[in-house]
Amino acid sequence: MTGPAAGRLMRQATYAAVALAATLTVVKTGAWLATGSVAVLSSLVDSLLDALASLVNLVAIRHALEPADAEHRFGHGKAEALAALAQSAFVGGSALFILLEAASRLVEPRPVEHAAVGIAVMIFAVVSTAALVWFQTRVIKRSGSLAIGADKLHYAGDLLMNAGVIASLALSSWLAVPWIDPLFGAAIALYLAKGAYGILRGAFDMLMDRELPDEERWRIHKIVCDHPEVKGVHDLRTRGSGLSIFIQFHMILSPTMALADAHKIADQIEAKLLDVYPGAEILIHQEPAEPVGTEAPPP
Repeated sequence: MTGPAAGRLMRQATYAAVALAATLTVVKTGAWLATGSVAVLSSLVDSLLDALASLVNLVAIRHALEPADAEHRFGHGKAEALAALAQSAFVGGSALFILLEAASRLVEPRPVEHAAVGIAVMIFAVVSTAALVWFQTRVIKRSGSLAIGADKLHYAGDLLMNAGVIASLALSSWLAVPWIDPLFGAAIALYLAKGAYGILRGAFDMLMDRELPDEERWRIHKIVCDHPEVKGVHDLRTRGSGLSIFIQFHMILSPTMALADAHKIADQIEAKLLDVYPGAEILIHQEPAEPVGTEAPPP
């Protein structure tokens, strides 16, 4: 899905993420003040950063969905990648902060208090976050949004994180072993750092105009070459930018073909590609095959 429908879903996903992150930040602050748990603190910091990252997403997606203009002929899709870069910085910074706090608590252990309060808050967080992840998954399937995908990674990780916090609170309270809590916090921090690296790679690929996956390039090649009048394809170039996909290639045709016929074939192939990649920007260069008995010039 592309166009206004996909854009509307993306906006709805960002509004839902901001609302949930803000709500969880408030309730987790109360839980942390009641328990003093490093694991709860790590979850609180993550929710706070989720709220900031989702706000960045909201602004970036609104900008990315703006149509191309005189100064941005290829659209504003890379605003999504910039938002993802900001998110990776947020997540990486939070992971470092939590690791330092966990190390401090391992050196000077403190008991967890009012564990039941923290567990109740974390159960609420698990249920509400699962609902958001389900909605974000639907939006990603329909839009392919990198920024929503980065947001989903945060919240999907939060499901495991919140479950781990519940386990940490229960074990720390029932077993009275103070080092369990900071260990859970450190494990969560490492998980966040891994997620930040994944987000960074995806954003970097988009900003550097990385080619589409090989299977997609082969698919494009096959669609073009399946036309009976096409004698070959070369210089296939692809890239993604937000919701947009850009495809360009040289298509080899008979040297005696009329220009009008060559144009018609290009239109037919473009229509087939748009069936598979709706909304793609496609540029086709029609190139004559070398006449029989001649050799192509050296590259």
